[in-house]
Amino acid sequence: MSIIPSMREDVDTVIREDPAARNILEVVTCYPGLHALWIHRFAHVLWKRGWVVLPRFISHIGRFLTGIEIHPGATIGHRFFIDHGMGVVIGETSEIGDDVLMYKGAVLGGTSHKKKKRHPTIGNHVVIGTGATVLGAITVGDDACIGAGSVVVNDVPPGSTVVGVPGRIVSDGPKRASDLDHGNLPDPIADAVKVLIHEIGLLESRFQALEHTLTKNGNGGSTVIKATSHNDTGIRGELDRIERGFQGEGI
Repeated sequence: MSIIPSMREDVDTVIREDPAARNILEVVTCYPGLHALWIHRFAHVLWKRGWVVLPRFISHIGRFLTGIEIHPGATIGHRFFIDHGMGVVIGETSEIGDDVLMYKGAVLGGTSHKKKKRHPTIGNHVVIGTGATVLGAITVGDDACIGAGSVVVNDVPPGSTVVGVPGRIVSDGPKRASDLDHGNLPDPIADAVKVLIHEIGLLESRFQALEHTLTKNGNGGSTVIKATSHNDTGIRGELDRIERGFQGEGI
């Protein structure tokens, strides 16, 4: 694609993806994510032709102007959009597909000092949330969504949603950014704790029923049971305190 159609496509992408965009003039003059992308495309052409210092210097200027750092060696597809891009970092061997959306503070980083493929490969139609970090030569499949603040160090299957530190796959992902409601993303750790507390409650009910049965049948074993029940009450009180803490956090 030639320069002018490519630039027009980038502008149309911003208008489509950001409801705050009002017109072309606003997008062209006031969107640092767009400016960083255009600077990168120029630097990337020079990098592919064998230049080193000049494209690095151009990307450095882009970082100074926009707060977005994109290595000129990174490969970026069509209709890429960085929304509120301050702090975004895209490493040298990163590969980004088409129709990818990244938010503020997202990082595509490396985990090796060797001169080889060491940054992520991002598929098509991927959403990377605010402050998310994707590390290493891993692959994020098409239509995947990375929740805000997640740290991803393993491959992500297509169509998955990943949240947490380290990132965990929690569901088949939504297809577009507008469907990724960060406020309602599941928390697998909190869910596991809730299940554990529920199971302990069931065990406590069975224990109390057993205590009641033994007490009716005589006092022979009731002393031991009641002593154990006293300790269990303390454990249950601690679990109740933990559960109230989760509820206080809105989990």
